[in-house]
Amino acid sequence: MLTDPFFYAVAIPAVILLGLAKGGFAGIGVVATPLLALAISPVLAAAILLPILIVQDVVSVWAFRKTWDSGLLKLMLPAAAVGIFLGWALAAFVSPAAVELAVGLISIVFALQRLWAERAVKVAAQVAATAGRPWLGALCGLTAGFTSQIAHAGGPPFQIYVLPRRLPRDAFIGTSAIFFAVVNWMKVPAYIALGQLTPKVLATAGVLLPLAIASTWAGVWLVRRVPAEGFYRVIYVLLVAVGGKLVFDGASALLS
Repeated sequence: MLTDPFFYAVAIPAVILLGLAKGGFAGIGVVATPLLALAISPVLAAAILLPILIVQDVVSVWAFRKTWDSGLLKLMLPAAAVGIFLGWALAAFVSPAAVELAVGLISIVFALQRLWAERAVKVAAQVAATAGRPWLGALCGLTAGFTSQIAHAGGPPFQIYVLPRRLPRDAFIGTSAIFFAVVNWMKVPAYIALGQLTPKVLATAGVLLPLAIASTWAGVWLVRRVPAEGFYRVIYVLLVAVGGKLVFDGASALLS
């Protein structure tokens, strides 16, 4: 397994953020892969996180198993499978520097989008639920699958389509939990094809699993008790900074 102290210095907060996201603080987990990519390659970072995500999914799906929207899942999951294939193709045929650049750009765009959304929260709360457009749902599902494959960053595209549906809180969390549980299992063949799920990767993930499980249960407990305003803003500002670092590193490597 990996033994670099700096890796664990970024891996521990990354896994905690993933757990809080799986527990219901949707969106903040997007920072996990960029954080790990400060210490290792983005593809390796995503590979280490995948087994952790699958275990965390068990906790989140169990906690919200009775509240989910089947229509959204039937619309978005097939499109997500296509997005996963496209994400695999990017990682398999493009240099690691290009993947690093892509992860950085995705991180910055998503973080800025969420920061903008935070400013619009009060306005959005006064708007009635809107009817979903199937083509937009499929597009968001595809984008969620793609970004989830290369950076475990499928949350924001998923939210872009699902949040305007104005689902009850637990139904939103439950639908999100099931969607990404299925997506994460669909990613397993792609990661095996990339040769990323090695014994070293699995051993490293295993070391982090107890923290992953504990942080997910903590997220389930906290999501009903702690207001997320302010906390989200800090996370997305951090994501812009981390994404900027990845963009700089990836672009420098491509240009050198």
